[in-house]
Amino acid sequence: MSEPTYNVLFLCTGNSARSILAEALLNDRGKGLFRGFSAGSHPTGKVNPWALDLLARAGLPTEGLRSKAWDEFAAPEAPKLDFILTVCDNAAGEVCPVWPGRPITAHWGLPDPAAVEGTDGEKVAAFSDTYRALERRISLLVNLPVRSLDRMALGRRLREIGTL
Repeated sequence: MSEPTYNVLFLCTGNSARSILAEALLNDRGKGLFRGFSAGSHPTGKVNPWALDLLARAGLPTEGLRSKAWDEFAAPEAPKLDFILTVCDNAAGEVCPVWPGRPITAHWGLPDPAAVEGTDGEKVAAFSDTYRALERRISLLVNLPVRSLDRMALGRRLREIGTL
């Protein structure tokens, strides 16, 4: 019997930076067991160029990444979601759509690198910090014994990862 693929939706308000980085990282590091998606409650309509530049420098594919509304994933034809992870505090506090299939949710809040004002070096540093934090959390996620944990334990472990 083949392993299931777990679909993970990363949510943010604008879906231009943090959630995009998380989607790309999970799709690269997911070991074929995880597939990442991202969306926003109020998408900007474009992916932040600093995020795209960072992903390209990290050797991760950027083709197909786009800023989109979370309603897309509440539609009947959307992929069945197993996990929903908010990566910004604003999205965590908003009323979300009703997600089909009762996905497990957790909050992985991180500062918004797109909000950093300053030199190019300061912006690169902010995006790099966010990338490293997501990379660490995603590494922990993909190494969880998902099949051997019940829903409550999985939710607890995902919330713990969000505090690191």
